Amino acid sequence: MRQTIIEGPWIEQKHDLEKPRKKEMWAYGVGSFGIFSVNTLISSFLTFYYTDVVGIAGAIVGTLMLIARLFDGITDIGMGSIVDMTRSKHGKARPWLLWMSVPLGVSIVLLFSVPDLDHTGKIIYAYITYILFILLYTAASIPYKTLLGVMTQHQHSRSLSNIYSTIFTMIGTLIVMTFTQPLTASIGWTGLAGFYGLLSIIALYITFRFVKERVESSTSQQDKIPFSASFKAILRNKYWIIITLFCITFYTTICLVQGAGLYYAQWVIGDINKFPIIGLTLTAPMILGLFFIGPLVARFGKRNVAIIGSLVAIVGQIIKWADPSNLPVFLVGTALAGLGVMPTLGLLLAMVNDTVEYGEYKTGLRTEGLVNSAASFGMKFGTGLGLAVVGWLLGIGGYVGGAVEQPALAIEMIKAVNIQIPLALAVIQIILMLFFRIDKEYPAILAELQRRKNE
Repeated sequence: MRQTIIEGPWIEQKHDLEKPRKKEMWAYGVGSFGIFSVNTLISSFLTFYYTDVVGIAGAIVGTLMLIARLFDGITDIGMGSIVDMTRSKHGKARPWLLWMSVPLGVSIVLLFSVPDLDHTGKIIYAYITYILFILLYTAASIPYKTLLGVMTQHQHSRSLSNIYSTIFTMIGTLIVMTFTQPLTASIGWTGLAGFYGLLSIIALYITFRFVKERVESSTSQQDKIPFSASFKAILRNKYWIIITLFCITFYTTICLVQGAGLYYAQWVIGDINKFPIIGLTLTAPMILGLFFIGPLVARFGKRNVAIIGSLVAIVGQIIKWADPSNLPVFLVGTALAGLGVMPTLGLLLAMVNDTVEYGEYKTGLRTEGLVNSAASFGMKFGTGLGLAVVGWLLGIGGYVGGAVEQPALAIEMIKAVNIQIPLALAVIQIILMLFFRIDKEYPAILAELQRRKNE
């Protein structure tokens, strides 16, 4: 396999032809605003909306979040297989962005429009609309993630596209975290959801319109790969297994911090109106840091930059732990934690898609859709688990939505989901990344795949 690198100067030239232009990489990034800002809205505010606005008990909300997200993860795998079998004039991933954008926007509005029913009716409505949302979200997000794998095989271009997408993700997160609470006072939750739904539709259309699919398999595999063969193939992909486990821990962490943020501002800091400041402190360092991550990745590799980020996040969590109710101290720790999370947010999709080439190298099957959807299962499970833990621990602590005071145990639970549990999960993330060595192996893998294409 080493010989193929020496013998292949034409390979680098071919890679140059496959590199997308900057404007196309930025157009890919715009779509993440439509996909992931919505996820931030759900992670940060839906639990609070259900408990404190609609009046559903925290433990019931936690169970809803986990059940729905487990179902979501299963549909991810099915959607990945559908994407791999899709054949259209627009490609396999792009057309889904066009088809699903409007239904997704409508589902966001329905999600934050719980009618004035009895308690059971509200729960039923929440289950139906949340499951509808995650089905449509899956049908848009899996193709979007898959698109990164078929835009290019040039590793640095893929990393840059992921970074650009994360810049828009962070812009969306900044908008959601900073302006959602004030806007609901003037236009209400339904109006706010309509605003975000419209932005999502526009963003997804821009990605569909300006991004191309250009990567094909190195083998003569059939147009339609049986699901059983694809599933067996990803189970032989050790790096996919590692990155999926990493996705679970990482997205659990994100949803713990975001999902309990309003509760923390209200009951630990003592002023819910401080939440926009906390949100700004969390997201602003991420946005600034993303503009410097490209050179760091080129020098140190994605894995090592992600490990360094997790170490910075741990330091931030320790600072918050030192004096949890002190706002300035909490903001310093939050800024460091946000800066530490930034590398993984900026590189995770690229790392997932790097495992596509490793899987093709090992098995001869290129299944971008299933690889992304199966890894997305880890993201969705982590999201559901994080939101479920918030609801469950609030229930264990005796939290009562809308109450004037909360039990001391509920306050401690709010601290745990913001500080101690995310800290422990960051340690696990570092351990997993130590086994993710694909950066060093990738050039040789890609050279071998190019050799197979020319046999």
